[in-house]
Amino acid sequence: MNIKKALLSLIRQFRLQITLCIIGIVAAIAILSWLSHTVRTASVEIVGNDSIDITPQQIQSIKAIGQWEFLAINDEVMVDTVRRGVFSDDHLTRIYYGTLRLGVDMHRTQPGWIEAHGDTIVVTLPPIGLLDDEFIDETRTKSFYESGKWDAKARKDLLAKAYRKMRADCLTPSNIEIAQNNADLQMRNVMKAMGFNNIAIRFSDNTNNNKHNK
Repeated sequence: MNIKKALLSLIRQFRLQITLCIIGIVAAIAILSWLSHTVRTASVEIVGNDSIDITPQQIQSIKAIGQWEFLAINDEVMVDTVRRGVFSDDHLTRIYYGTLRLGVDMHRTQPGWIEAHGDTIVVTLPPIGLLDDEFIDETRTKSFYESGKWDAKARKDLLAKAYRKMRADCLTPSNIEIAQNNADLQMRNVMKAMGFNNIAIRFSDNTNNNKHNK
C-alpha cells in the first residue's frame, strides 16, 4: 500500500514538472517574440530619421553677413558736355573711374527666406544689386579736354552723367547672372557645411530662376 502511494506521489510530481516546463517554454517564446518585434520597430525608426534642423542662431549668423559681394567691376567712362556760344562753343570732357560691387544685402531677406524640409533646404536670397551707389572715385577723375569756364554745377551734372553711364554699362543681365552664379556657389557651400545635401537657391526678384543640386 505504501508502495502504491509512493508511485502515485512520484507520478504527480512528474506531471507537475512537465507542466512547469511547458509553461516556461511558452513564456520564453512569448518574450523572445516581443523582443524581436521591438528591435525591428526601433531599427525602422532610426533608419527613417534623416531630418536635419537649422536653428534660429544659424539663420541669424548668415543674416549677420550683411552686404555680401559676389562680383566687382572696374570701369572707366568718358563723358562730355557742350555749351553753345555766339562765336564758339565751349567743351568739357572728363574721364571717370569707378568700381561697381554687385551682391546681396542679407538684411533685406523676407520672412521664410530659408526653410528646411527633412534633408532638403530652400534658400531665397534678396535680389542682386549695387552694394554702394557711390562707386566713382572722384580723386582719379581726369580732364580730357576743357575749353571755356565751367562752374561747380556744370561739373556736378557731368559727374551725375558719368554715374548713369557706368550703371548702364555694368548692371547688365550677363553681369547679374555671373553674380547670381557666384552667390549660388557660396551659399551652397554654407548649406553643405551645415549638413544639407539637397539644396535649392533662389532669388526673390526672379523665383523662376531656380538652381538645384541633388
